[in-house]
This record gives sequence, C-alpha cells and structure tokens, in this order.
Amino acid sequence: MQIDKLKHQHIDILRRVAALRTLTHSGVADNAQAIAEGIVGMSAVIKLHLAVEDQALYPSLQRGGDADLARLGRKYQAEMAPLAQAYDAFVRRWNTAQHLREDAEGFRADANNVLRRLHERMQRENLEFYPRIEAQAELA
Repeated sequence: MQIDKLKHQHIDILRRVAALRTLTHSGVADNAQAIAEGIVGMSAVIKLHLAVEDQALYPSLQRGGDADLARLGRKYQAEMAPLAQAYDAFVRRWNTAQHLREDAEGFRADANNVLRRLHERMQRENLEFYPRIEAQAELA
C-alpha cells in the first residue's frame, strides 16, 4: 500500500483548505467564484482520495495478517462515512458563486464545521493511522 500517495493527497487537500480560508477572509462575496471553483476542485481530490482508501487501503488491511490493524481500518472507514456525507452536502450547497453570495455567513459557519472536521480527521490519519500501517509494512 502506498501511504506516501495518500499523505501527498492530504497535503494537497490541506493546501486547498488554506486557500479557501484565505479567500473567505478576504470576503466571501468578492471571492465567491474563486471559492466555488476551489470547493469543486477540492471535491475531486477528496473523492479520489476516498476511492483509493475504499478500494485499495481498507481491503488491503483486511487481507493482511494484522487483526488489530484490520480492526483499526474498519473503525476509520466507518467513522469516515458521516464525514463524507457532511462534506458532500457542503459541496452541493456551496458549489456556486450565487449560493455563496446569498448566504456568506451560512457558508462561513458550514465551512468552519465541515472543513475543521475534515482537517481533524486527516491529522488523526497522519499521526495515528498511517504510521501504524507503515510500521506493520516494515515488519512484513
């Protein structure tokens, strides 16, 4: 399993979140088009990342010989489902400049919630989950 690829995707996603934050601080209405485009672009990266995890990472962990790591993988996968749904709803709600201009404060609140949860999740993966997988791979 190529954890490095997943880590690089995390870096890309976090850069995109930072860019959205900068645009938002500069004014949602003034930057509505760029924010909407940023959300759509980030969504594509996140969908790819989730697909790699669901189609490669988690199945690989289930086939591996480490029962604790397999259980941890199932836990992480189950925990991701509600966050993925929340993120999908966020994208559907804020993927146009018009929606952003109509409710800048609603966007800010939604972004603070969903993107904070996304950031926290990636940090947990980077600090707890991926190192555990890498350690197991080194033993194999």
